[in-house]
Amino acid sequence: MNTFDPQIRPVIRQLDDSIANRIAAGEVVERPASAVKELVENALDAGAHRIDVTISQGGKSLIRVADDGCGMTAEDLPLALSRHATSKIDGSDLLAINSFGFRGEALPSLGAVGRLVITSRAESEGAEIRVTGGKAEPVRPAPANPGTVVELRDLFFATPARLKFLRSERAETQAIADVVRRLAMAEPSVAFTLSDDDRVIFRADAEQGDLFDALHARLSRVMGREFIDNAVRIDAERDGVRLTGFAALPTYSRGAAVAQHAYVNTRPVRDKLLTGALRAGYFDVLPAGRHPAAVLFIDCEPHFVDVNVHPAKAEVRFRDPAMVRGLVVSTLRNVLADASRRAADTIGAATLAAFQAEPEQAAPRRYQGDYRPNTPSRAAIQTAYAAQAPAFDGFAEAPSARIEAAETDPVLLDAPLGAARAQVHENYIVAQTSDGMILVDQHAAHERLVYERLKAQADGNGIASQSLLIPEIVELAEDDATRIVSVADDLAKLGLHVEAFGGSAVAVREIPALFGKLDAAALIRDIADDLAEQGSSDRLRARVDAVFSSMACHGSVRSGRRMTADEMNALLREMERTPRSGQCNHGRPTWVKLSLNDIERLFGRKD
Repeated sequence: MNTFDPQIRPVIRQLDDSIANRIAAGEVVERPASAVKELVENALDAGAHRIDVTISQGGKSLIRVADDGCGMTAEDLPLALSRHATSKIDGSDLLAINSFGFRGEALPSLGAVGRLVITSRAESEGAEIRVTGGKAEPVRPAPANPGTVVELRDLFFATPARLKFLRSERAETQAIADVVRRLAMAEPSVAFTLSDDDRVIFRADAEQGDLFDALHARLSRVMGREFIDNAVRIDAERDGVRLTGFAALPTYSRGAAVAQHAYVNTRPVRDKLLTGALRAGYFDVLPAGRHPAAVLFIDCEPHFVDVNVHPAKAEVRFRDPAMVRGLVVSTLRNVLADASRRAADTIGAATLAAFQAEPEQAAPRRYQGDYRPNTPSRAAIQTAYAAQAPAFDGFAEAPSARIEAAETDPVLLDAPLGAARAQVHENYIVAQTSDGMILVDQHAAHERLVYERLKAQADGNGIASQSLLIPEIVELAEDDATRIVSVADDLAKLGLHVEAFGGSAVAVREIPALFGKLDAAALIRDIADDLAEQGSSDRLRARVDAVFSSMACHGSVRSGRRMTADEMNALLREMERTPRSGQCNHGRPTWVKLSLNDIERLFGRKD
């Protein structure tokens, strides 16, 4: 309800600096972790090689950030506490941002809501300035080491209502630790410590070596050795944008998106475009309910990205978002395909634990999840086979036969998946390698092989489509209709033929024959939503691949089928040639490896 009284004219007032700074603090400093983030970023901009963070009571009573950077002079201190004073830009180009914002923007906001003391030394003498509730005292000389110490006490004492919205001391401490760890991952050459009073929560010494060596060591310390041992290196470039980092194997996954970190020009961000691209890069290699683990760095010219679209710089806007998304998705898919013959070390560890421990003590598997596929009816599968000609020529059906001992070519022992030695329980192939043994799930492995062949066949020949007797007209918003028409050629390659139908409508004339029945209007609207939100859509591809997955499941070697030695070796060799053969269509591992050392430890031959 509008309560505006036309008889009373609103009065425009100029807010004083104290009120303006408190309002700014509400945007920049949401909680103690926000203050820590701003102060550590300032220290990094100052060229610090060591940053020590000390907090008390979750940062509510004390936040102290000490660095050995370039420091500030006595003349710099009051200027750093002025509104709109920053070293991030020179005023001529708002997009030419090459730093976090040295000593700018956040300091006056922090001084407005807490008791702030800044002690700094840039030259021979140190200086100190104090700010309480937005009121600054004169600068005075103070003993100081080279660098800067920023001490913030009683955060939000000047705005006590904000204190009610803070979480428990433990939760705020955890949030601060997360911030420090995220910043530490991007700066492996800088030493970090985080202490809660006298207790050290986090410590990372400065790492040596080139970019990837230093990053490898830092991620091992921050993310854990298990992550880095099961990760592949990322390094790609397109149109002046470089993507680097590490991405974990699909068989090393998490139950939530807690191990996903993205950086743009070393700035940590939580961006929907990058999160969606990461998810798309792992498409069809992760089980339902599992999330990838990755640390990705995007480096580009400052003019290519706008970092000022969010008060806390948590989101960014790229000049060409589709290109960035394509770079992330294609790079991840390529490196994961190249690493498809490598299984996560955690699977081997879980296998050892299963041998050694009682069932109730067995270590949980990283790849556990809900693997039940959305299986179409048998009639739909038969229709799909008929439509997607030529049919897959898989392993020929053969009478079940027991494995007879056979001579093995020694060369096969050096192959990645070794030489088949036996089949157990009519479902698992035991293979010997030069340094251990491989256990293969024959149905899961062949399912992936069939699936990849179907996809490759579809990419080469296109998806067969069937014409609708009466075209389906879908009414959309004008912008959505324009987006759908703009990707019509891409949709046609997947069997969905659409065209403009005047105004804001589109006509669907053909649908993929794989689907049988299809709610075309709902699919078109979902695709339009994807295009509006992230500039692209994998929704139709996902539905096509889901049908291929079900077709592969029905057309692969079944559990309970006895295989000859030649058949088993043929399966192993094709797995070695096929991308992503390390996981079945539902994200489960298709094979596990035990090294000879692991086996000898099982039998007590080695410690």
